[in-house]
Amino acid sequence: MLNVNSEVGPLKKVIIHRPDEGIARISPKKAAELLFDDIVHLPKMKDEHDIFRRVLQHLIGKENVLDTERLIEEGLEASLDVKEELIDKIVDYEELPVSDKDFMMKLDARSLTKLLITGYHKDEDHIYFDPIPNFIFTRDIAVVIKGHIVITKAAKIARYRENLLTRFIFYAHPFFKHLNSEGRIINLNHLDKFPPSKKGEVVSLEGGDVMMLNDDYVLIGCSERTTDYAIRSLTKVLFENNLTKNVVQINIPDERSCMHIDTLFTLIDHNEMVCYKPTIFDGISSNVVVHRKNGSEAVYDSVKNFFTHEINKNFKFVFAGDGISPYQEREQWTDGCNLVAIRPGIAIAYDRNPKTDLALMDAGYNVIHATDFLTDVDQGKINPDTLTKTIINLPSNELSRARGGTHCMTCPIIRESVHV
Repeated sequence: MLNVNSEVGPLKKVIIHRPDEGIARISPKKAAELLFDDIVHLPKMKDEHDIFRRVLQHLIGKENVLDTERLIEEGLEASLDVKEELIDKIVDYEELPVSDKDFMMKLDARSLTKLLITGYHKDEDHIYFDPIPNFIFTRDIAVVIKGHIVITKAAKIARYRENLLTRFIFYAHPFFKHLNSEGRIINLNHLDKFPPSKKGEVVSLEGGDVMMLNDDYVLIGCSERTTDYAIRSLTKVLFENNLTKNVVQINIPDERSCMHIDTLFTLIDHNEMVCYKPTIFDGISSNVVVHRKNGSEAVYDSVKNFFTHEINKNFKFVFAGDGISPYQEREQWTDGCNLVAIRPGIAIAYDRNPKTDLALMDAGYNVIHATDFLTDVDQGKINPDTLTKTIINLPSNELSRARGGTHCMTCPIIRESVHV
């Protein structure tokens, strides 16, 4: 049963995507078009992501860390009708001949999955279409809000195939297939339910801009990737389904460095966040509008004032880069604000933000490197179930080049409910 009612409730099941072979085909000329900022060394990137996966497995159980590739493969084996619909959509979008559809329909599930993700078929040495390198950021593809799942709609055309594969997972895989019949899928790609506005405004919303704060508050960033119109459209549906009492629209700069709200802050405990001080605390180029289910609104001139006035007057803020320039600008860029909470007070971060580490230690956190954590768990020196106030730092030389942190790389689908 899907359930997420907070950002920090104990994580029970999560979807990730291991960096795939398509990433190795990105050239400098194509990088901007494919929304990937750098050229990465794929073997090292895979090694770093494998450590991430092992850390998650130690913390929540191996069976609870799901990978998109396996989910797609299992969906293809279980739902032949949806398989053909998926191939039809991809062949049409990529403008491929009918013969390519016939070829894909004959492939086994594993081979077809790799082709649909990477765009390449090794046996034929045939590139059918571009890779989708941002698929490693599973946060963006979907968001669970209590017992419903919102299938998002990316702003950029380069992510369209990710969206098709995501829709396939939630409509075809046996674990999720019942959601549609139960009316618990909110699909932002359904044009009859989420059409453009009469003024031509489009629905565009990515998961990095959505945070389930608690039972009563859903945060949505209005950003480079998420439109005001999309927020208003989703807000209406969330209220109609009694999924929240307040939708908090966080307006942030329309800039690459502030792509989503999770590039500016993430929660690591019920009343504690790691954040970028200039935008979140000082309110530079940001403000907050709270849309209430009763039709009223409240406006705040900074994210900090929203949290201290509506959530907890003693809310604690840990500053990326320790709140000091130029370190805060450097470490916000390398995802110092982008952490995923495994449970209250336990989170995973990148290992390349030393000033942020100092700020976390000053706030009472123990900071341990992921390789040391894995060794100590294997040797029985650490019991993952009894950890408190700990940040686990991943090796991130290559992962950080993709411009997304641990929050970006996780799509939580089940968290233990918490009520604060």
